[in-house]
Amino acid sequence: MTISYNWLSEYLPEKIEPERLSKILTSIGLEVESLEQYESIKGALNGLIIGEVMECVPHPNADKLKLTKVNTGAKELLQIVCGAPNVATGQKVITATAGTTIYPLHGGPLTMKVAKIRGMESQGMICAEDEIGIGENHDGIIVLSDDAKVGSPAAAYYNVYADWVYEIGLTPNHMDAMSHLGVAKDVCAYLTQHENKILKAKSPFTNSFKTGASKATVKVSVENTDACQRYSGLCIKGVTIKESPQWLQHKLKAIGQKPINNIVDITNFILHETGQPLHAFDADEIKGNRIIVRNLPEGTAFTTLDGKERKLNSEDLMICDAESGICIAGVFGGLNSGVKDTTQDIFLESAWFHPVSVRKTETRHGLKTEAASHFEKGVDISNTVNVLKHAAVMIKEIAGGETEGDVVDIYPQPKEKTEVAIKYHYLKKLSGKNYHPDAVKKILTSLGFEIIKEGLDELRVAVPYNKPDIFLPADLVEEVIRIDGIDNIDIPTSITISPSSDETLPKEKLKEKISNYLVGAGFNEILTNSITSSKYYSETELKSTVRMINNLSAGLDVLRPSMLETAFESIAYNINRKNNNLQFFEFGKTYACIKTGQYKEQEHFCIYLTGHDNEDGWRQKSSSQDYFKTKGLARAVLSFCGFSEINTGAPSISEKGVQYEINCLRRQVGVMGNVSAERLQKFDIRQPVYFIDLYFEDLLQLALSHKIIYSEVPKFPAVQRDLAFTVNKNVAYNDIETAMKEINLPMLQGMRLFDVFESSKIGEGKKSMAVNFTFMDEEKTLTDKEIDNMMQKITLNFEKKLDAEIRK
Repeated sequence: MTISYNWLSEYLPEKIEPERLSKILTSIGLEVESLEQYESIKGALNGLIIGEVMECVPHPNADKLKLTKVNTGAKELLQIVCGAPNVATGQKVITATAGTTIYPLHGGPLTMKVAKIRGMESQGMICAEDEIGIGENHDGIIVLSDDAKVGSPAAAYYNVYADWVYEIGLTPNHMDAMSHLGVAKDVCAYLTQHENKILKAKSPFTNSFKTGASKATVKVSVENTDACQRYSGLCIKGVTIKESPQWLQHKLKAIGQKPINNIVDITNFILHETGQPLHAFDADEIKGNRIIVRNLPEGTAFTTLDGKERKLNSEDLMICDAESGICIAGVFGGLNSGVKDTTQDIFLESAWFHPVSVRKTETRHGLKTEAASHFEKGVDISNTVNVLKHAAVMIKEIAGGETEGDVVDIYPQPKEKTEVAIKYHYLKKLSGKNYHPDAVKKILTSLGFEIIKEGLDELRVAVPYNKPDIFLPADLVEEVIRIDGIDNIDIPTSITISPSSDETLPKEKLKEKISNYLVGAGFNEILTNSITSSKYYSETELKSTVRMINNLSAGLDVLRPSMLETAFESIAYNINRKNNNLQFFEFGKTYACIKTGQYKEQEHFCIYLTGHDNEDGWRQKSSSQDYFKTKGLARAVLSFCGFSEINTGAPSISEKGVQYEINCLRRQVGVMGNVSAERLQKFDIRQPVYFIDLYFEDLLQLALSHKIIYSEVPKFPAVQRDLAFTVNKNVAYNDIETAMKEINLPMLQGMRLFDVFESSKIGEGKKSMAVNFTFMDEEKTLTDKEIDNMMQKITLNFEKKLDAEIRK
């Protein structure tokens, strides 16, 4: 939320410097994220002076330049070389003297210096519009009116507006501070507590509103009194639509609002002043002179102010005339009912719409508006008429016109104030500070709470209407703490805690272990959004996908059923920026709907590879990521976690790509493979992507059940033997591993495939494979006879199981 310092100061009883005010706001829970200076003209025309050209003659050394003498109110005239064709004696002009910094409309700031131009000294510059940022004109210098005072600042002549703007990180519960007046009330409560004097915010409301002589022509009725519990309205006839006065435009521009016309600007001003949204209708467009607040049938077409036709839901509350809907209540106006340049009569609305109803409607139609953001958090239901009268007075002053009759106010069931009781020992328990009862009462009353009952250890208060978020004792504790100041809570000399066991510690340790290993291997961790777009998935997949009820945007409407799609977004983002060689890993969750009301959440650990594994170098060329590197990485990660028995199943081929099961200790712990080009094309990825998707919970359970046994470094050397053999082309390395498991060779320490060769010389449909075997006996040195016996067992088994032909 954006707050103007000048605007806020109008409601404060005393002047507070911007920096101090920033600290106060942060201390009361309205965290100031930034404080920046605002100027209606960049640089605020600082240093620029109104001068008068006393003499203007041709430059002795240039045909198109003039040599002028300018009076700026100083003792001596300034000699300035000017190239403008319209410069002449007697003109009042804007002068930039030496040392003044100007801010051109295009380009960076320039600081004036005394310079020689074609041999003649120039002590400044006579300015054009674009040279000082006040317009686009560069045809000549600015010529001011004759009444401009020589020597006076240009900023005063142009009425430059300067301000300080606070960007406040407002938490959702603080709707009471979603306006300048609301913030001022909190600041005054803080000052009352800390300066030991009662200070109240200055009210903008006056008693100058007068009832119109004629009767109101627009009649109002409310059919849905649950969604609209109070509706106030007023007719104003004979207004003149034009630009707003400068002071109003300056205030709106300072907080990032674009001025439109005087009526719309006043409603925006009131919204940011009081927090109460208003809506102005062109009264001539209200058919039958009727305003009806009701719901329309499901599927009713309604064209909103942005020109889009929307199909209404039966729960959408509408403002209607005698024929059709003219506004989505509290959210967005209709195309034809708004204020136009030709509007003469308006109907002004000030209402209270139910937060839930507004929130559902704006989310359903994807309409995020200032009014809706206020209504969905709750507005002050007691203030609709006061604000309406305040707006009417402003409209009469700025746009003219006369009110018709009195304010229409439909409030069938006046809302009673919420009552909350708080015990002082509970306040101490939550805050950690022993507050005196008088201090508590002082804080709460300064915030607008009404004390109903007092006891020895209890205080019961009525909550003001502008704080609808307060209904629990803990809410009152928060109000007391923030106004008193969190920094004022005593820090105890000792803290007593009960030791607890962290059940998530093993999981986090395993995550950290894997992360450190991969980061050391050149990988980067990513964290993607678990909410993604349904367009990535087929209709079959979406049947079991968890859909968002109140999605923030059309592109974020489901919880991801797999990890890949959100990772592809990150991969595509990097590839589009020429980061083609990527090695990512991620911990995250997927979600599925088993049946209505029953959901499944699964934790994953994923690795993604694409591009090359290294850059070209003078010693070696880069190589592309492929399935074998992916499989090797999966084995390396699982081995690092303590698993030695790792194998992959047969490939599963689908339109999504090729996928293999990963099994440890006869249990599937994940999948790996490569993604199809069709699937990658959805993300505009044109290079292969390989992935490993491990089920982290299963991995964790196996890791916790797996014991790591330490053994001493062997005293006796290991012996290696190579075996080359010819097998059918369809024999995979997994088949070799399976065959080896059937041989009882306790001295076999490891095996490694180091060569695969295919050629017509070894036969059609055949290939040669070479495997290295490592043998070791921890008790003694192996003899050649023992090694030969083991190699013979391996050879016979390969010939039998794999139909292998041993190459000699």
